Amino acid sequence: MTTPVCTSASNAATPRAQTLAYPSFASYVKARQPVLLRTARSLTANPSDAEDLLQTALTKTYVAWERIEDHRALDGYVRRALLNTRTSQWRKRKVDEFACDELPEPEAPPAGDPAEQQALHDAMWRAIMRLPARQRAMVVLRYYEDLSEVQTAEVLGVSVGTVKSAVSRALGKLRDDPELGPVR
Repeated sequence: MTTPVCTSASNAATPRAQTLAYPSFASYVKARQPVLLRTARSLTANPSDAEDLLQTALTKTYVAWERIEDHRALDGYVRRALLNTRTSQWRKRKVDEFACDELPEPEAPPAGDPAEQQALHDAMWRAIMRLPARQRAMVVLRYYEDLSEVQTAEVLGVSVGTVKSAVSRALGKLRDDPELGPVR
């Protein structure tokens, strides 16, 4: 992160090195930057935004440096600048933009031919009906009634391990069913 510098129009045109008008500001930033950056990170969701937020708050502090009467209370001043800047950013953000850890799911593919979908549905039910009664009950409860393994075990009065193994065997049989072959 760089510290802000004061330039004038004549000063900006020359290639000389620019200096800070307030050396005490530079020493303050050098000493307190890690602590202030932690504060900025607690206000934002991402480290890059935190660095930008701190830079903006330090720029505001630099501009007000002469007006700050008590330099012992600088941390409080910068923290308030961080909070106010973050609040302003939050208020200005577009409502339809949200940060998230995962990419949104892609749009669902367009629905296929209804006749093909019905044929697939019928073939799946015929394959399920060929399963033994106990496996069929577990598959229906798990995948059609959307019950968890624990709930399925409670409904059927069996252990969770029994549900897991029976459903696994049933799904294996469904995968090997020749009528469902074109689906794969």
